[in-house]
Amino acid sequence: MKISFKYISYFLLFILGLSMTLTSCTDDLNVTPKDDDEFLSDDFFKDPTSYKQVLAKLYAGLYVGGNDGDGMPDISGLGGDFSSYLRLMFVTQEFPTDEAIVAWNDDGLPALNMQRWSPSNQFLYGIFSRAFYEISVANEFLRQTTDEKLTERGFDSNLKAEVATFRAEARFLRAFSYYNLMDLFGNVPITTEKDPVGLFYPEQKTRAEVFAYIESELKDIDAGLAASKTNEYGRVDKTAAKFLLAQIYLNSKVYTGTERFNDAAIVCNDIITGSGYTFANVPYNYLFAANNDRNGAQTEVIFPVIGDGNAIRATGGGMSFILHASIGGSMDAGKQGMNGGWAGIRTRPEFVKLFPDVDASGDKRGTFYTNGQTLDVTDASVFTNGYAVTKYSNLNSDGTAAQRTDIPDTDFPMYRLSDVYLMYAEATLRGASSGNVATALGYVNKIRLRAGAGIVSTSDLTLDFILDERARELFWECHRRTDLIRFGKFTGGSKIWQWKGGVKNGSSTDSFRDLMPIPSTAIQANPTLKQNPGY
Repeated sequence: MKISFKYISYFLLFILGLSMTLTSCTDDLNVTPKDDDEFLSDDFFKDPTSYKQVLAKLYAGLYVGGNDGDGMPDISGLGGDFSSYLRLMFVTQEFPTDEAIVAWNDDGLPALNMQRWSPSNQFLYGIFSRAFYEISVANEFLRQTTDEKLTERGFDSNLKAEVATFRAEARFLRAFSYYNLMDLFGNVPITTEKDPVGLFYPEQKTRAEVFAYIESELKDIDAGLAASKTNEYGRVDKTAAKFLLAQIYLNSKVYTGTERFNDAAIVCNDIITGSGYTFANVPYNYLFAANNDRNGAQTEVIFPVIGDGNAIRATGGGMSFILHASIGGSMDAGKQGMNGGWAGIRTRPEFVKLFPDVDASGDKRGTFYTNGQTLDVTDASVFTNGYAVTKYSNLNSDGTAAQRTDIPDTDFPMYRLSDVYLMYAEATLRGASSGNVATALGYVNKIRLRAGAGIVSTSDLTLDFILDERARELFWECHRRTDLIRFGKFTGGSKIWQWKGGVKNGSSTDSFRDLMPIPSTAIQANPTLKQNPGY
């Protein structure tokens, strides 16, 4: 099946010929024919090309909010732009932290800026539902691709072998969604392809049980995933599963109460020394340019969420949201390769102060726009309060234009090798017996040399330094909330930033907010769900 994956991901979002709207987390997959021209699931899967199309739907769901891009939203009650997975990850991982703040007053956004959210927050409902929707599509795909089903449909061994790889990828994407649910909400239900379709109340599992399920899945799919760097660009391979495994091990103390730092270091070392992914020896800004899939940056990107200005119809999701929303004030949108800005996202002064200057002379990663912007965020609803961030661009790395200016070509680097370097260094500093401090220092300095930030010595390599270095290297890549929680600095008073706690100079917040509340809509749909403490 020689189909361009990048294009079917976005052009064939009507796959299954179904209206698949997740009305609650208790509906595994609500499958209803939309009109007489559409097919039921069994009929659809008689076409051998359908399997890659469904896989593409799963990947596309990371960027777009519904069929036809932002149109025909997947999630009932939320528009396609508001329910984009990547957009919701950015909202929940960045807005409650020192790295970003949004000017808009949409119901629920100011609360995220200030760590004052409630179970009725529509954006928490959005990511909860989006993750379970992706799980539902993966479950249905796995039901339809058993060896028994493929044999009944008369497919040969070649297709069966290809579909076996698709199944492993679907299981990875399902594990990815369970990871986000575990990270944000803690105790959540688990549904798999073995559960019935339709209304039922899946049992809510403890965070530790969800962790164990994810770990088991990631280990089990290793044999079925494509070898490292052999899959189509944009699709995951064995290394992506190892990255997620290292990520859960690094955060294991938070999720389960048990440290797994040595396991994290072992997996990170395996990725660094044996995966074939290599550190991109290109300028830092190349990693976030419109042609970051081919300008040399792609050698370190383990799991990209692919973008394409011509193929994607999502004007408000994914990278289109991140780029448009970060342009405002006196900024020239054309210098970012865009046709305009939405005057939404900028950063807080505490993050700016992690860099030696604001003009990227002492650290090329500190790309701020300051003209007409104040460092202090006196009024969170005013875009010009707070420095703007120009990390992402819809221009090619040589300055030439991308395909179009309304929807960017820029791929989002969900997982990259630099993060693995920093995870290894952190695990080593936290006592991983297999870790080596000199090796960790080398990895950190490799990152800093690319940034023009200067090397550091062993005495500089502390956990506080690693947290700051993760911010400098990985900001606006949807890691900050998780990182701050792991370091014990998300809630409480050990780390304060403007508007944390709802006051201009920041204040301590309650530790129960390390977990987001289970959305009230989900509890109404499934009364067996128990709310997180404090809410």
